[in-house]
Amino acid sequence: MIGFGIIGGGMISRFHAEAIKAIPNAKLIGIYGRNEVKTKAIATEYQCNYHSSIEGLLSDSSITAVSIATPSGAHLSGCLAAARAGKHVICEKPLEINTDRINQIVKVCEDENVILSGIFNRRFNSAVVALKKAIDQGRFGKIALCSAYIKWYRDQAYYDGGAWRGTWELDGGGALMNQSIHTIDLLQYLAGPIAKLTGSVGCITHENIEVEDNAVVLLQFKNGAKGVIEASTSCWSENGHPAEIHICGSEGSVFLKDDKFSVWEFENELQEDQIIKSTLMDKGDAGLGANNPGAINVDGHIQNLKDFIHAIKNKSKPTISGREAAKSVQIINAIYQSDETEKWVEL
Repeated sequence: MIGFGIIGGGMISRFHAEAIKAIPNAKLIGIYGRNEVKTKAIATEYQCNYHSSIEGLLSDSSITAVSIATPSGAHLSGCLAAARAGKHVICEKPLEINTDRINQIVKVCEDENVILSGIFNRRFNSAVVALKKAIDQGRFGKIALCSAYIKWYRDQAYYDGGAWRGTWELDGGGALMNQSIHTIDLLQYLAGPIAKLTGSVGCITHENIEVEDNAVVLLQFKNGAKGVIEASTSCWSENGHPAEIHICGSEGSVFLKDDKFSVWEFENELQEDQIIKSTLMDKGDAGLGANNPGAINVDGHIQNLKDFIHAIKNKSKPTISGREAAKSVQIINAIYQSDETEKWVEL
Protein backbone atom coordinates (compact mmCIF):
# COMPACT_ATOMS: atom_id res chain seq x y z
CA MET A 1 0.00 0.00 0.00
CA ILE A 2 1.32 3.44 -1.01
CA GLY A 3 0.24 6.18 1.38
CA PHE A 4 -0.40 9.53 -0.31
CA GLY A 5 -0.49 13.10 0.88
CA ILE A 6 -1.87 16.00 -1.15
CA ILE A 7 -0.55 19.56 -1.03
CA GLY A 8 -3.27 21.90 -2.25
CA GLY A 9 -6.94 22.30 -1.48
CA GLY A 10 -8.41 23.58 -4.76
CA MET A 11 -10.51 22.02 -7.50
CA ILE A 12 -7.80 19.81 -9.00
CA SER A 13 -7.03 18.31 -5.58
CA ARG A 14 -10.35 16.47 -5.74
CA PHE A 15 -9.30 14.76 -8.98
CA HIS A 16 -6.12 13.57 -7.28
CA ALA A 17 -8.08 12.38 -4.25
CA GLU A 18 -10.61 10.59 -6.45
CA ALA A 19 -7.85 8.92 -8.47
CA ILE A 20 -6.04 7.74 -5.33
CA LYS A 21 -9.35 6.38 -3.98
CA ALA A 22 -9.85 4.36 -7.18
CA ILE A 23 -6.48 2.58 -6.99
CA PRO A 24 -6.50 -0.57 -4.82
CA ASN A 25 -2.89 -0.28 -3.61
CA ALA A 26 -3.07 3.45 -2.83
CA LYS A 27 -4.56 5.30 0.13
CA LEU A 28 -4.98 9.01 0.81
CA ILE A 29 -3.55 9.64 4.28
CA GLY A 30 -3.54 13.41 4.59
CA ILE A 31 -3.98 16.78 2.91
CA TYR A 32 -2.68 20.30 3.45
CA GLY A 33 -3.97 23.45 1.76
CA ARG A 34 -3.80 27.17 2.43
CA ASN A 35 -7.61 27.51 2.34
CA GLU A 36 -8.62 25.79 5.58
CA VAL A 37 -12.34 25.58 4.79
CA LYS A 38 -11.90 24.04 1.34
CA THR A 39 -9.13 21.69 2.44
CA LYS A 40 -11.02 20.45 5.49
CA ALA A 41 -14.02 19.75 3.25
CA ILE A 42 -11.84 17.52 1.02
CA ALA A 43 -10.36 15.79 4.09
CA THR A 44 -13.84 15.04 5.40
CA GLU A 45 -15.14 13.84 2.03
CA TYR A 46 -12.20 11.48 1.44
CA GLN A 47 -11.75 10.48 5.10
CA CYS A 48 -8.15 11.56 5.47
CA ASN A 49 -6.24 13.73 7.93
CA TYR A 50 -6.29 17.51 7.59
CA HIS A 51 -2.97 19.21 8.33
CA SER A 52 -2.68 22.90 9.12
CA SER A 53 0.93 23.04 7.91
CA ILE A 54 3.00 21.48 5.17
CA GLU A 55 5.51 20.39 7.83
CA GLY A 56 2.80 18.46 9.63
CA LEU A 57 1.82 16.63 6.46
CA LEU A 58 5.40 15.77 5.52
CA SER A 59 6.26 14.52 9.01
CA ASP A 60 3.70 11.70 8.70
CA SER A 61 5.78 8.54 8.23
CA SER A 62 2.82 6.66 6.71
CA ILE A 63 2.94 8.99 3.68
CA THR A 64 5.24 7.60 0.99
CA ALA A 65 4.27 9.91 -1.89
CA VAL A 66 2.98 13.44 -2.22
CA SER A 67 0.74 14.85 -4.91
CA ILE A 68 1.27 18.56 -5.65
CA ALA A 69 -1.96 20.35 -6.59
CA THR A 70 -1.20 24.00 -5.86
CA PRO A 71 -1.17 26.93 -8.35
CA SER A 72 1.45 26.41 -11.06
CA GLY A 73 3.99 28.95 -9.83
CA ALA A 74 3.92 27.41 -6.35
CA HIS A 75 4.88 23.92 -7.50
CA LEU A 76 8.59 24.49 -6.86
CA SER A 77 8.29 24.98 -3.11
CA GLY A 78 5.93 22.04 -2.62
CA CYS A 79 8.01 19.67 -4.74
CA LEU A 80 11.26 20.61 -3.01
CA ALA A 81 9.77 20.31 0.47
CA ALA A 82 8.30 16.89 -0.29
CA ALA A 83 11.50 15.58 -1.89
CA ARG A 84 13.65 16.80 1.00
CA ALA A 85 11.29 14.98 3.37
CA GLY A 86 12.03 11.78 1.45
CA LYS A 87 8.63 11.59 -0.26
CA HIS A 88 8.15 10.58 -3.89
CA VAL A 89 6.56 13.42 -5.87
CA ILE A 90 3.84 13.62 -8.52
CA CYS A 91 2.90 17.11 -9.64
CA GLU A 92 0.06 18.62 -11.64
CA LYS A 93 0.79 20.29 -14.97
CA PRO A 94 2.84 22.31 -15.56
CA LEU A 95 5.62 20.84 -13.43
CA GLU A 96 6.67 24.49 -13.03
CA ILE A 97 6.31 27.66 -15.08
CA ASN A 98 9.85 27.69 -16.53
CA THR A 99 12.62 25.18 -17.17
CA ASP A 100 15.01 26.71 -14.62
CA ARG A 101 12.54 25.87 -11.85
CA ILE A 102 11.90 22.44 -13.32
CA ASN A 103 15.63 21.76 -13.37
CA GLN A 104 15.78 22.62 -9.65
CA ILE A 105 12.99 20.14 -8.93
CA VAL A 106 14.61 17.42 -11.02
CA LYS A 107 18.01 17.90 -9.33
CA VAL A 108 16.67 17.82 -5.78
CA CYS A 109 14.57 14.72 -6.49
CA GLU A 110 17.65 13.02 -7.97
CA ASP A 111 19.80 14.08 -5.01
CA GLU A 112 17.19 12.78 -2.54
CA ASN A 113 16.71 9.57 -4.56
CA VAL A 114 12.93 9.99 -4.87
CA ILE A 115 10.74 9.36 -7.90
CA LEU A 116 9.43 12.46 -9.71
CA SER A 117 6.51 12.39 -12.13
CA GLY A 118 4.29 14.96 -13.81
CA ILE A 119 0.58 14.84 -14.56
CA PHE A 120 -0.14 14.67 -18.28
CA ASN A 121 -3.18 12.46 -18.00
CA ARG A 122 -4.26 12.72 -21.65
CA ARG A 123 -1.26 10.65 -22.75
CA PHE A 124 -2.85 7.59 -21.16
CA ASN A 125 -6.19 7.54 -23.00
CA SER A 126 -6.88 4.78 -25.54
CA ALA A 127 -7.07 7.10 -28.55
CA VAL A 128 -3.64 8.62 -27.88
CA VAL A 129 -2.14 5.15 -27.38
CA ALA A 130 -3.60 4.04 -30.74
CA LEU A 131 -2.39 7.18 -32.54
CA LYS A 132 1.13 6.90 -31.08
CA LYS A 133 1.28 3.27 -32.23
CA ALA A 134 0.26 4.23 -35.78
CA ILE A 135 2.95 6.94 -35.90
CA ASP A 136 5.63 4.59 -34.55
CA GLN A 137 4.63 2.00 -37.16
CA GLY A 138 5.23 4.55 -39.93
CA ARG A 139 1.66 4.33 -41.18
CA PHE A 140 1.50 8.02 -42.11
CA GLY A 141 4.28 7.74 -44.67
CA LYS A 142 6.09 11.08 -44.77
CA ILE A 143 4.46 13.27 -42.13
CA ALA A 144 3.76 16.76 -43.51
CA LEU A 145 1.46 18.65 -41.10
CA CYS A 146 1.10 18.40 -37.30
CA SER A 147 -1.16 20.95 -35.65
CA ALA A 148 -3.06 21.65 -32.41
CA TYR A 149 -6.27 23.62 -31.90
CA ILE A 150 -7.50 24.54 -28.43
CA LYS A 151 -10.43 26.92 -28.89
CA TRP A 152 -11.76 27.01 -25.34
CA TYR A 153 -13.74 29.51 -23.28
CA ARG A 154 -13.28 31.00 -19.83
CA ASP A 155 -15.54 33.80 -18.68
CA GLN A 156 -14.28 36.82 -16.75
CA ALA A 157 -15.56 35.31 -13.49
CA TYR A 158 -13.10 32.43 -13.90
CA TYR A 159 -10.13 34.80 -13.76
CA ASP A 160 -11.70 36.99 -11.09
CA GLY A 161 -12.42 33.94 -8.91
CA GLY A 162 -8.78 33.25 -8.01
CA ALA A 163 -6.12 35.85 -7.30
CA TRP A 164 -3.43 33.62 -8.86
CA ARG A 165 -5.25 33.13 -12.15
CA GLY A 166 -4.07 35.20 -15.06
CA THR A 167 -0.81 36.21 -13.35
CA TRP A 168 2.71 35.57 -14.60
CA GLU A 169 3.95 34.78 -11.08
CA LEU A 170 1.55 31.95 -10.24
CA ASP A 171 -0.22 30.99 -13.48
CA GLY A 172 2.96 31.29 -15.54
CA GLY A 173 0.95 32.27 -18.61
CA GLY A 174 -2.59 32.04 -19.90
CA ALA A 175 -4.28 30.11 -22.67
CA LEU A 176 -1.00 28.37 -23.49
CA MET A 177 0.47 27.54 -20.07
CA ASN A 178 -2.76 26.78 -18.25
CA GLN A 179 -5.34 25.50 -20.72
CA SER A 180 -3.39 24.31 -23.78
CA ILE A 181 -0.39 22.65 -22.17
CA HIS A 182 -1.94 19.16 -22.27
CA THR A 183 -2.51 19.39 -26.02
CA ILE A 184 0.91 20.94 -26.65
CA ASP A 185 2.46 18.09 -24.68
CA LEU A 186 0.56 15.57 -26.82
CA LEU A 187 1.59 17.31 -30.05
CA GLN A 188 5.31 17.07 -29.27
CA TYR A 189 4.90 13.54 -27.86
CA LEU A 190 3.16 12.34 -31.02
CA ALA A 191 4.87 14.36 -33.75
CA GLY A 192 8.34 14.54 -32.25
CA PRO A 193 10.63 17.40 -31.26
CA ILE A 194 10.08 20.93 -32.56
CA ALA A 195 13.12 22.51 -34.22
CA LYS A 196 11.96 26.13 -34.18
CA LEU A 197 8.84 28.26 -33.85
CA THR A 198 7.45 31.76 -34.09
CA GLY A 199 4.37 32.95 -32.29
CA SER A 200 2.15 35.86 -31.42
CA VAL A 201 0.14 36.12 -28.19
CA GLY A 202 -2.20 38.70 -26.71
CA CYS A 203 -5.08 39.42 -24.38
CA ILE A 204 -8.14 40.22 -26.49
CA THR A 205 -11.38 39.56 -24.59
CA HIS A 206 -10.59 39.51 -20.86
CA GLU A 207 -9.85 42.32 -18.41
CA ASN A 208 -7.45 42.65 -15.51
CA ILE A 209 -5.24 39.70 -16.40
CA GLU A 210 -1.53 39.89 -17.17
CA VAL A 211 -1.36 36.93 -19.53
CA GLU A 212 -2.58 35.90 -22.98
CA ASP A 213 -6.05 34.66 -23.79
CA ASN A 214 -5.17 34.01 -27.46
CA ALA A 215 -2.09 32.71 -29.26
CA VAL A 216 -1.12 31.60 -32.77
CA VAL A 217 2.15 29.77 -33.49
CA LEU A 218 3.98 28.46 -36.56
CA LEU A 219 6.00 25.29 -36.02
CA GLN A 220 8.88 23.58 -37.80
CA PHE A 221 9.44 20.01 -36.58
CA LYS A 222 12.79 18.23 -36.63
CA ASN A 223 11.30 15.55 -38.91
CA GLY A 224 10.61 18.24 -41.53
CA ALA A 225 6.88 18.57 -40.87
CA LYS A 226 5.24 21.94 -40.38
CA GLY A 227 2.35 22.88 -38.14
CA VAL A 228 0.42 25.46 -36.17
CA ILE A 229 -0.94 25.94 -32.66
CA GLU A 230 -4.09 27.98 -32.09
CA ALA A 231 -4.87 28.48 -28.40
CA SER A 232 -7.64 30.51 -26.84
CA THR A 233 -9.88 31.03 -23.83
CA SER A 234 -12.07 33.46 -25.80
CA CYS A 235 -14.05 31.04 -28.01
CA TRP A 236 -17.58 30.84 -26.65
CA SER A 237 -19.52 27.68 -27.39
CA GLU A 238 -22.63 26.21 -25.82
CA ASN A 239 -20.98 22.84 -25.16
CA GLY A 240 -17.30 23.65 -25.61
CA HIS A 241 -15.01 22.85 -28.53
CA PRO A 242 -12.87 19.71 -28.06
CA ALA A 243 -9.10 20.16 -28.16
CA GLU A 244 -7.88 18.81 -31.48
CA ILE A 245 -4.64 17.45 -32.90
CA HIS A 246 -4.32 16.86 -36.66
CA ILE A 247 -1.55 14.59 -37.98
CA CYS A 248 -1.37 14.33 -41.78
CA GLY A 249 1.09 12.54 -44.03
CA SER A 250 1.53 11.07 -47.50
CA GLU A 251 -0.25 7.84 -46.52
CA GLY A 252 -2.68 8.81 -43.76
CA SER A 253 -4.57 11.47 -41.83
CA VAL A 254 -5.89 11.40 -38.26
CA PHE A 255 -7.82 14.12 -36.42
CA LEU A 256 -7.91 13.59 -32.64
CA LYS A 257 -10.69 15.36 -30.71
CA ASP A 258 -10.00 15.06 -26.97
CA ASP A 259 -10.11 11.27 -26.46
CA LYS A 260 -11.85 10.31 -29.73
CA PHE A 261 -11.21 10.59 -33.49
CA SER A 262 -13.18 12.54 -36.09
CA VAL A 263 -10.87 11.25 -38.85
CA TRP A 264 -8.93 7.95 -38.94
CA GLU A 265 -7.87 7.25 -42.53
CA PHE A 266 -4.90 5.34 -43.95
CA GLU A 267 -4.04 4.39 -47.51
CA ASN A 268 -3.17 0.87 -46.33
CA GLU A 269 -5.91 -0.24 -43.97
CA LEU A 270 -5.37 -2.83 -41.25
CA GLN A 271 -7.91 -4.98 -39.43
CA GLU A 272 -7.40 -2.97 -36.25
CA ASP A 273 -8.64 0.16 -38.05
CA GLN A 274 -12.17 -1.25 -38.03
CA ILE A 275 -11.99 -1.76 -34.27
CA ILE A 276 -10.86 1.83 -33.80
CA LYS A 277 -13.62 3.12 -36.08
CA SER A 278 -16.23 1.20 -34.11
CA THR A 279 -15.03 2.17 -30.63
CA LEU A 280 -13.07 5.42 -30.70
CA MET A 281 -14.85 7.73 -33.13
CA ASP A 282 -16.22 11.10 -32.03
CA LYS A 283 -19.98 11.35 -31.58
CA GLY A 284 -20.22 15.08 -31.06
CA ASP A 285 -19.35 15.00 -27.36
CA ALA A 286 -18.77 18.25 -25.50
CA GLY A 287 -15.13 19.28 -25.14
CA LEU A 288 -13.42 17.99 -22.00
CA GLY A 289 -12.64 21.04 -19.87
CA ALA A 290 -13.37 23.33 -22.81
CA ASN A 291 -15.90 25.58 -21.08
CA ASN A 292 -15.57 24.30 -17.51
CA PRO A 293 -12.18 23.32 -16.02
CA GLY A 294 -13.96 20.81 -13.80
CA ALA A 295 -15.65 19.05 -16.71
CA ILE A 296 -13.01 16.35 -17.16
CA ASN A 297 -13.02 12.70 -16.19
CA VAL A 298 -10.66 11.12 -13.68
CA ASP A 299 -9.63 8.13 -15.82
CA GLY A 300 -6.41 9.71 -17.07
CA HIS A 301 -5.36 10.73 -13.56
CA ILE A 302 -5.91 7.15 -12.39
CA GLN A 303 -3.65 5.76 -15.11
CA ASN A 304 -1.07 8.51 -14.51
CA LEU A 305 -0.96 7.69 -10.79
CA LYS A 306 -0.81 3.93 -11.46
CA ASP A 307 2.23 4.54 -13.66
CA PHE A 308 3.80 6.59 -10.83
CA ILE A 309 3.10 3.85 -8.27
CA HIS A 310 4.62 1.25 -10.61
CA ALA A 311 7.78 3.39 -10.82
CA ILE A 312 7.96 3.63 -7.01
CA LYS A 313 7.53 -0.11 -6.50
CA ASN A 314 10.00 -1.03 -9.24
CA LYS A 315 12.43 1.85 -8.70
CA SER A 316 12.05 2.71 -12.37
CA LYS A 317 11.46 5.84 -14.44
CA PRO A 318 7.81 6.88 -14.79
CA THR A 319 6.33 7.58 -18.22
CA ILE A 320 6.04 11.28 -17.36
CA SER A 321 9.43 11.90 -15.78
CA GLY A 322 10.51 15.35 -14.70
CA ARG A 323 12.51 15.85 -17.88
CA GLU A 324 9.60 14.63 -19.97
CA ALA A 325 7.24 17.05 -18.23
CA ALA A 326 9.64 19.90 -19.01
CA LYS A 327 9.24 19.61 -22.80
CA SER A 328 5.88 21.36 -23.10
CA VAL A 329 6.99 24.14 -20.76
CA GLN A 330 10.09 24.71 -22.91
CA ILE A 331 7.87 25.04 -25.99
CA ILE A 332 5.50 27.50 -24.30
CA ASN A 333 8.35 29.60 -22.91
CA ALA A 334 9.82 29.71 -26.43
CA ILE A 335 6.48 31.01 -27.76
CA TYR A 336 6.51 33.82 -25.20
CA GLN A 337 10.10 34.62 -26.16
CA SER A 338 9.18 34.70 -29.84
CA ASP A 339 6.28 37.05 -29.20
CA GLU A 340 8.52 39.38 -27.21
CA THR A 341 11.37 39.41 -29.74
CA GLU A 342 9.23 39.02 -32.88
CA LYS A 343 11.70 36.38 -34.09
CA TRP A 344 11.88 32.64 -34.70
CA VAL A 345 13.16 30.76 -31.65
CA GLU A 346 15.16 27.54 -31.94
CA LEU A 347 14.55 24.81 -29.38
